[in-house]
Amino acid sequence: MSHIPPVEPYPMPGEGDLPENTVRWVPDANRAVLLLHDMQEFFLRPFPRTGEPGGPLVSNATLLRERCAELGIPVAYTAQPGGMTTEERGLLRDFWGPGMDPEPEHRRIVSGLESRPGDWTFTKWRYSAFHKSRLLERMRLHQRDQLIVCGVYAHIGVLMTAVDAYTHDIQPFLVADAVADFSVEDHRLALHYVARRSGRVLTTKAALEELGGPASVESTAAPVGVGRPGAAR
Repeated sequence: MSHIPPVEPYPMPGEGDLPENTVRWVPDANRAVLLLHDMQEFFLRPFPRTGEPGGPLVSNATLLRERCAELGIPVAYTAQPGGMTTEERGLLRDFWGPGMDPEPEHRRIVSGLESRPGDWTFTKWRYSAFHKSRLLERMRLHQRDQLIVCGVYAHIGVLMTAVDAYTHDIQPFLVADAVADFSVEDHRLALHYVARRSGRVLTTKAALEELGGPASVESTAAPVGVGRPGAAR
């Protein structure tokens, strides 16, 4: 797939929409790494940038990125290389086609979220950010055992990365209003799976508060049913 169809707008989940978490882990600035997952133009192009979910996705990821930088929390990026050969693409090709082109306008990180000196950047080869990368090695080296995840797409790479982190005894935190997906249903799927089976789901506001940062968040709108039984569907 060299082109992703436009994503229909849907409201981001708020605190009242979140699924019940199995664990009560708390993000710790001395243990965490922030992962900006595939925030490339190719993947964000289908979203409306000023409306939901695209607008809050970028603004909330920016808030997390700035606060983590202030606290000395390592900031990591994944980015697909584009122009993969058939061998490099592997089975991804059967589901998604040839993928992005190698042109800079496809590969670059969205404006305002570009990496800075000292940030970690890893080439993304498969759904999980850990696959064929040195992310795990780098986290072990820096004695980090928590991963705060934001980016796209929630039920694909974001979810698989959270599960892989859990598999390596790294506590994943999925930031519900700093990820986005093809639909509210896909978004909901990711939140529910992580909350029940592999990590903790929380909002940007909660993450900032628990890390010791400001609580101001641009947008978490009306309930969209990404939550407990009985929440609006």
